[in-house]
Formats: sequence, C-alpha cells, structure tokens
Amino acid sequence: MKLGVISLGCDKATVDSERLVGDLVGHGAVVTPVLPEADVILVNTCGFIDAAKQESIDAILAAAKLKESGGGVKAVVAVGCLVQRYKQELTKEIPEVDLFLGFSELHHLIPELAQRGLIADPVAGHPGVRQFLGTQSHVRYLKISEGCDHTCAFCAIPLMRGKHRSESLAGLVREAQQLEAQGAKEINLVAQDLGHWGRDLGLGSPKLPDLLGTLLRETSVPWFRLLYVYSAGISERLVELMARESRIVPYIDMPIQHASDRMLERMRRPERMRTLREKLAWLRGTIPDLAIRTTCLVGFPGETEADFRTLVAFLEEAQFDRMGAFAYSPQEGTRAANYEDDVPDAVKRERLEEIVEIQRVISGEQLSRFVGREVDVLVDRVSDPDENGATHVGRVQWQADDVDGVTYLSQGGWESPGGFVRARITASEDYDFQAAALT
Repeated sequence: MKLGVISLGCDKATVDSERLVGDLVGHGAVVTPVLPEADVILVNTCGFIDAAKQESIDAILAAAKLKESGGGVKAVVAVGCLVQRYKQELTKEIPEVDLFLGFSELHHLIPELAQRGLIADPVAGHPGVRQFLGTQSHVRYLKISEGCDHTCAFCAIPLMRGKHRSESLAGLVREAQQLEAQGAKEINLVAQDLGHWGRDLGLGSPKLPDLLGTLLRETSVPWFRLLYVYSAGISERLVELMARESRIVPYIDMPIQHASDRMLERMRRPERMRTLREKLAWLRGTIPDLAIRTTCLVGFPGETEADFRTLVAFLEEAQFDRMGAFAYSPQEGTRAANYEDDVPDAVKRERLEEIVEIQRVISGEQLSRFVGREVDVLVDRVSDPDENGATHVGRVQWQADDVDGVTYLSQGGWESPGGFVRARITASEDYDFQAAALT
C-alpha cells in the first residue's frame, strides 16, 4: 500500500502523525510524497483556531477530490483534533471520506484498512518505529504527555485532547533512542505543559527532571530543548539540572498570555504578575545565558486599554528573548465563548501589531549581547552564498527550530545538515545572527 500523508497543526500533531505512520509502515505501507499516487491518504487535522480548522477542511476536501477523480486513491482517512471535536458534522458533510477517527478510536485504523484489503499483517521486524515526515531529520520532537488539566478560559485543547496523561518513562526513553538512531541531534520535548509530566504515573511520581536525567544517561543526543512549560512547573530541581547539564540547552518556552492580574484571573491562568516577575529573576540568576520565549494573547474579552498598557510595560521590563503573539478569537465550547467579545477587531489588530513591534526591538537588543561569542552552530541547510558570503544556515542553542531566527554561517563551515560547526557570532539583527566558522 502506498500511503500519502497530510500532517497539519503543531509539533505535537507531527509526533502523532509519525507514530501512526510508523504503525502503518510496520504493516507494509510505503510513504509517498505524491498524493495522487497514494492508495490511502491520511489527513491529520488541526482544530485550534478558525484558520487552522479551515485549512484542515480544505485538505480533507482536496484528498476526497483525488479519490473521486478515479485515480489511484482508494481511501481517505481523517484523524486529529478537528475530527475529535466535529466527527459527527464532518461525517455528514463529507461522506466521501472513508474513515473519521477520533483519538480514542485510532486503534481501529489498521483493522479498518485491513478489512478493506489495503494493508497486510505486520511485516516489519520492529513495527511502531516512528517514521520521519519532515525535511530535517536531525531535528525531532518528543511528545511526553497528552491532554491538559489546566482550565484556561480561551483554550479548546482539553476539549479535543482530554485530561493530562503522561507517556511512560520507558516508552519515552525507547522512542528517544529510536530518534537518535534515525539521526536526531536535537530533540525538542513538547506537551501542553511539560511540567505536569509524571504526576499521574505513580511509582514514586517521577518528574520532568527525572525524565531529563534518564534521557541524558540513555542517549547521546547533543541537544535537548524544553518547549512550553508553565511557570508553576519550573521547579528548583529542573533549574539546577539545566544549569548543570550542557546538553539541555539554556532555553525555555514559558507562555504568560498576559501580565495584568485582572486579565490573568479572567483568563483562568494560574500565575500572577508578581510570581512571573519572581520566576524570571530566579531563572536568569541561576541559568547562565538563558533564553526565554513566551506567548501573549491580546484582545481577550474585557481587556481594557489599561490592561494592555500593563502588558506592554511588563514586556519592556521582562525583556523576553522571543515572543509569539495572537489576537483573541472565540473558540466554541470554551468558557470564554460565553463572554461578550467586546474588544473590536480593529483594536485587537492594533494591539497585536504594537506588541509585536515592541518585542522586535527587544529581541534585537537581547541578541546583541551574544555578539563576539564562540558558539556551536547546528547546521540546518546549505545554500548558495548570500550577500554576506554565508553558505550554511543553522541555529545556535538560543534559537528553536521554526519559531525563532537562524544563524547565517560564512568563512568555512563545511558540515552537512545535522553537523555542528564551531563559530564566532559577528553580528545580530532583529532575530538572526551572522557567524564566521572558526575551522
């Protein structure tokens, strides 16, 4: 069976897709990038915001059209967040799709395809090994838990993904070892909140530092990165481990969403400005050269101009290295969907543009402190020389894949993608570095 894959949404969804495809490859499937040549097209959908929902629906319709055209496509399967929330409606509106499977139904995928004569009994020696679906096999993601126990008023993720469930320690170590065997040089730990890992496992309740320590011992992966940790989950043990272990890069993605206590309470966030301020000071005082990324949400119902100015002042005080920002849009089924959406769209856009510009300046200032440093650059791709003579594009430890800037490497650096080059940072821009190879 030839398998075509459309994987949409976040890095956590990419992990889901790679795990599913691993199971299918273990039963004889062969992945093809040419969708019209596939026997089965698997669409992993996203249902986070309206634009993502529409992208998922468009992808499902495009796959269904390929099937209806009379070519080689025999079946279309849709899974993921959008299906979890809207399976009944999708089944009614797009009957051309053969299978809509929610998260609790994914174990039916292989039996259903086998019943249709599209897939065979297990043929791989080790079925279930994740199959890489991206473009940079040296950068991989390890999802350590599913679901979320937080009750943020604006977020529909618990409605789609359910309550928090930790992956087992043994399973995560085995998966990390598989990723390393496939060439991973950087593993990004992802979850809705990394800090919650282990609290539901019993057996002495291992925590995130225990998982990290085990991964360090049981693999030789050079870089581990932590993405999305609520400030409440950043413990003393975790910070001490990060400060001590160079293979855990000095980088944390810690979403705050806002800084006005009134808005944080209305959003049902667990932090307040005082605790955020204290946590930032402690982190930076303990972990040398720590880069902190955050996320902010503007235009939430009830946000006044004063609330927004409080957020602006805090961003200028906190000096985050990176920030992702979004304008609020109501999500069906959430607590906030019952609030009056009283901030005009034009005001939302103005506030979003303002904090993005403020953060652009801050990010540029934060990057400038690294100019002159000797660093290791992880090469992501090789290109033709640019106007500065750079031939390699990579990242240093303070730059996460896809969401942060890059480092342009010149004057040597002949490593292939996935290799490390020792270099000196020669210049910084708003988000990027220029660097010269030392060998």
